[in-house]
Amino acid sequence: MKKLLSILLSAGIVMLVACGPSAEEKAAAEKAVQDSIAKAQKMMEDSMAASMEKARADSLAATMEKMKQDSAAAAEAAKKSAPKKKTNEQKMKEDKKILEKQKG
Repeated sequence: MKKLLSILLSAGIVMLVACGPSAEEKAAAEKAVQDSIAKAQKMMEDSMAASMEKARADSLAATMEKMKQDSAAAAEAAKKSAPKKKTNEQKMKEDKKILEKQKG
């Protein structure tokens, strides 16, 4: 009796192991793998798009800052190179020199 019981038990275990997953279970597992791959690809694409947008925004901000600095430097240079306003005395002296040259 013990032999018969152990043979039946062994046969039952072998049958369970031999059956394996059903076609539906295999399809569900394959779908899960494909879904996981698609999700990872979408995350990569989203990450790339976000990093490209951030890089574009950073570049634009840096360009704008550079333009502000260049504009301020140009304005400062223009101030330094612009002729200073002359006093009335200086203007009178120059006018006298010009009149003297014209007369003599």
